[in-house]
Amino acid sequence: MQYGPDPNSIYPNEKIKSVCYIKNVITRPNIIVGDYTYYDDISGAERFEEHVTHHYEFLSDKLIIGKFCAIAKGIEFIMNGANHRMCSVTTYPFNIMGHGWEKATPVLEDLPFKGDTVVGNDVWIGQNVTVMPGMHIGDGAIVAANSVVTKDIPAYHIAGGNPVRIINKRFDDDLIGYLLELKWWDWPTHKIFDNLDILCSGDLTRIKEIK
Repeated sequence: MQYGPDPNSIYPNEKIKSVCYIKNVITRPNIIVGDYTYYDDISGAERFEEHVTHHYEFLSDKLIIGKFCAIAKGIEFIMNGANHRMCSVTTYPFNIMGHGWEKATPVLEDLPFKGDTVVGNDVWIGQNVTVMPGMHIGDGAIVAANSVVTKDIPAYHIAGGNPVRIINKRFDDDLIGYLLELKWWDWPTHKIFDNLDILCSGDLTRIKEIK
């Protein structure tokens, strides 16, 4: 029996080519994406990697995205390679222009490094969102369209703006704690299939009926 789309397909629905499972189109080893997470872009959803910029292997930073995330078109993950030296008089990157200016190549210790960028599970990111280096977006979070994520967003919170600010919690603390322990995204496919009506219900008390 089939319990949903194949997580190893590029297009979960062959009739909708604007939606692509990211895991199956990435080529960079420093991008890690979970099952069922998709990017939606009519201009080429399968070109998701083009929206992860300044990502250089020698810096060793990773973009890690969990399962069941929904990412709208226009996303940009800016990675640590975009950073310039800020401890000197000028931030100008003379070294990359060549022609003798290589002598001003900074040592890595002089460049700001924010670590890995991590997006949790079941995260919804709206259109034209920019995520700055090293940000962490928690499970179940929602990021409003046109936001610039400059600070971490807690699990099951709604955030938006430029710079991003926390707008509200999606649920009360008890339910957030329960969902973080439940981790429905790690269930086997048959259990998710059998409980779709509860997972998609507006009656939040029903989630505690699941055994």
